[in-house]
Amino acid sequence: MKKGCIVLGVIGVIALIIFFWFKGNYNSMVQKNEGVSAQWSNVENQYQRRLDLIPNLVNTVKGYANHEQQTLTEVIEARAKATQTQINFDELDENTLQRFNQTQGELSSALSRLMAISESYPDLKANQNFLELQAQLEGTENRISVERRKFNDTARDYNTYIRSFPRNLIAGMFGFQPKPYFEAAEGAEKAPEVQF
Repeated sequence: MKKGCIVLGVIGVIALIIFFWFKGNYNSMVQKNEGVSAQWSNVENQYQRRLDLIPNLVNTVKGYANHEQQTLTEVIEARAKATQTQINFDELDENTLQRFNQTQGELSSALSRLMAISESYPDLKANQNFLELQAQLEGTENRISVERRKFNDTARDYNTYIRSFPRNLIAGMFGFQPKPYFEAAEGAEKAPEVQF
């Protein structure tokens, strides 16, 4: 009788240890996944800030560069496309992130062309509203870069955690999937050519 109680007690203690180990690892995975989700929201917030600045910037340029309509139209269309590209965090994978990066890259390219127009218009370059919008846009681009780096750091921490043995078994059982990283745009490894 005494041996049976000891055996049951040992089995109970082992069961509790296993339960708390599973519980602790599962809860840590949930917390890390929520951290990645929150950081993704920060990235989207900065991209939204950029999208919100664009109409004011386009209107300011439009007043000085009416015959640059094609570039203005390209910026407006790229903004509309970027606005339509919504990503559900739960469906975030390599393909959706690549599609998101592509639309944001098209918008960045269109914005670069818009900024290049200002070089041809001295009055525009001197316009205080344009200068403030340009400074805000530059600041937003820096914020986007910072938030993307933080997202990659958070995603790396989460991915490492769920891929480590034996946590990978728990992650597989409960459907925790690795999150993709932001990567440099294609061709970014080449230095730009400067000719004088």
